[in-house]
Amino acid sequence: MTRLRNFQQRHQRLVAVACTLLVTAAIVIALWGKRHDFVTAVEEAPLWLLGCAVLLQIVALLTRTEAWRICVLAAGGNVERRRLYRASSMGYVGSLVNAQVGTAARIAALRRSAPEDAPRIAPLLTAEVPIMVVEGLLAALASVTLIAPLGLPWWAPLVVLAVALGVSSGLRALAVGTGRGLRRGLHVLRSLNGSAKIVALILLATFAQIARNWLVLHAVGVDVSVFDATAVLIAQVTLAQLPLGPTTGAASTVLILGPHGVAAVAAAGVLLTATGTVGGGLFALWALFDRLRYGSLRPEDPVDVVVGEHASGVEPVADGGKPFPVRIERGEVPG
Repeated sequence: MTRLRNFQQRHQRLVAVACTLLVTAAIVIALWGKRHDFVTAVEEAPLWLLGCAVLLQIVALLTRTEAWRICVLAAGGNVERRRLYRASSMGYVGSLVNAQVGTAARIAALRRSAPEDAPRIAPLLTAEVPIMVVEGLLAALASVTLIAPLGLPWWAPLVVLAVALGVSSGLRALAVGTGRGLRRGLHVLRSLNGSAKIVALILLATFAQIARNWLVLHAVGVDVSVFDATAVLIAQVTLAQLPLGPTTGAASTVLILGPHGVAAVAAAGVLLTATGTVGGGLFALWALFDRLRYGSLRPEDPVDVVVGEHASGVEPVADGGKPFPVRIERGEVPG
């Protein structure tokens, strides 16, 4: 087991590509006899519905990023919103492999762009935990939607909810205690105000994702309820922890909604991946243009405006008929 884990860590990209190819091959084999139905379902999806799905993906990304910003600030960071959002967009690019790669890419991008203003690696790692706790609690509450699709016993969601509440209580107690390093990333859990903001933002992101699933499933002709769309989201989040890459969408929809028609639900999964990629790509494209526009200049960097009679090498500037020289320097603004 240890050797397998070490091999996966050393060859993460190879493992991700291999898993993606295996799952893709399995889906293609399952759909080969119904490939015409699959193509028809994709082609008949209304473009305006797919556009709405892209917008909902962007809403989910932005609200989750804002929740991350609150956690980073509570952990002692002082990063300007623009640069933190840039780093978050890089995290989405990494999440196309799996969630762990996305987290690593986001933290690395933030540390690279704001080495002095961002917390250290340890607090940044645990700054993700409050968001994951809220998402876990929501998933536990909604796990009743998995009973029918997966044939789970009725009491399974109660066990999941009890575990989620226990983890949440333990982390809150850990956050209240004194300490630095990893504990700093949990500081947002110390206050009800900070916790309430995280819950509200993650709720908004979750509802946007559920609505996106429901829209895309209906776009290909699969008549499902909001509970079915919620179950698909839980499956997506769970499978995203595995190195399945772009096949996560199709795998999750087929796993949960296979009885509704493999071809149609697989088409919905492909369209979920496509609209999610477009939404995330637009987010990353904004980050690229923003970087090109502002470069590495920090908007919070102070600028001195030195006014006086002995500023050399400048022309006088008239102000109400009274000339005075001005010299602009980079430095600290005098108190």
